[in-house]
Amino acid sequence: MQNYYLAVDIGASGGRHILGSIHNGKLQLEEIYRFENGLTEKDGHLCWDLEILFLEIQKGMKKCKEAGKIPASMGVDTWGVDFVLLDKEDKVLGAAVGYRDKRTDGMDTEVYGIIEEKQLYNRTGIQKQIFNTIYQLMAVERTEPDILQRAESLLMIPDYFHFLLTGRKVQEYTNATTTQLVNPITKDWDYALLDKLGIKNEIFQKITMPGTSLGHLSREICREVGFDCEVVLPGTHDTASAVLAVPACDDDYVYISSGTWSLMGIERMEADCREESRLANFTNEGGYAYRFRYLKNIMGLWMIQSVRHELDDQYSFAELCSMAEKSSSFSSLVDVNDQVFLSPENMSQAIKDYLEGTGQKTPESVGELAACVYNSLAKCYGEAVEEIERLTGRTFKRIHIVGGGSNADYLNQLTADYTGKEVCAGPGEATALGNILAQMLKAGNFASITEARNCVYDSFGVRVFKSRKEGK
Repeated sequence: MQNYYLAVDIGASGGRHILGSIHNGKLQLEEIYRFENGLTEKDGHLCWDLEILFLEIQKGMKKCKEAGKIPASMGVDTWGVDFVLLDKEDKVLGAAVGYRDKRTDGMDTEVYGIIEEKQLYNRTGIQKQIFNTIYQLMAVERTEPDILQRAESLLMIPDYFHFLLTGRKVQEYTNATTTQLVNPITKDWDYALLDKLGIKNEIFQKITMPGTSLGHLSREICREVGFDCEVVLPGTHDTASAVLAVPACDDDYVYISSGTWSLMGIERMEADCREESRLANFTNEGGYAYRFRYLKNIMGLWMIQSVRHELDDQYSFAELCSMAEKSSSFSSLVDVNDQVFLSPENMSQAIKDYLEGTGQKTPESVGELAACVYNSLAKCYGEAVEEIERLTGRTFKRIHIVGGGSNADYLNQLTADYTGKEVCAGPGEATALGNILAQMLKAGNFASITEARNCVYDSFGVRVFKSRKEGK
């Protein structure tokens, strides 16, 4: 009998239900269901509609039943940092405000009035991003203190969905680390830090590792979707799952998990909480099997996605890549990590304003606009590689790009050109694959991470790009 494993992979713009199985020693993926997601304005804030999302999770599970492919287990992954607060009756308190909301403006100053920025990094190893959970919680404490006082539980978004599926409350390790409230040595909540911040320790659940079984679906969910299965924690932070699926059997590489965000870094077994890492804005997020993802957050394809939407989605990403390549002589560049690109009213105009403000030529065509974005991204990748090699005292031979952005061959080639490294692109469905690999490792399909990654390489391969720049 064929065993299937279900990854529910939810991103900021949409989600997919993907079934994984092994046929003749190779991994196969099948998309069963796809749905839309996005932030909506509610009471002046940008929020996630968790009720709709959970209905979509159940709809996709029903599609498995209809297809006659009942998963042996399932797991949910999403983005990081966002959370819900539950009252004593497990009802959501307030709204599920998203990380692009501006409620955290100025909250870094509030936090640093309690603990210095240097000390906070030394204790957690997590880079400063104004939307980190620590600043979101400070925003709740400052503007809605009654909600925080009434809260009995805090769950990250995927933990909340797992709770709805099973009735069990846990907080999965990889996503918990994105809160900037976890100690990288103990791998547990920094309770002394929580005390300093005035946040109740009791609302935080036990930190639990990817590969842990949460048991089976609740009776109510079984009745609703028409079957029962085990629920196994993947790396619920999508980047943790994507990194698990990097098809490499050594450590001589830098990875880029390329999607809405570009997460660029290496895997290591110990966190680097030195001041040098903080100043370079590197983070130490949790990974599978207590590994650390020592990486830098780069704005990523959010910029080109936004530009595309502003053009009424009339061009595919492949067409935008082609148009950019034809406009490759356009040399103006932006700093993709500038805060003006985090959530502008109009991305295209924000890019033009930045270029005008820095005395550069502004784009006159869609191709030039796309060329600016892709070249700016690749330049940022090149700078990040240099920082990684400086901070680690190592050099790396190649870059593995996984995730949806690995399909952008023009960007892959630019990455090879700007970094001087060999670029290995693929697989595109890395997040869903990593989710499924965690389930398969738990089920005993693979004896080790190396065996699982070798299977990914054998099943999907990679496309290789080499630098075209002389001397590289």
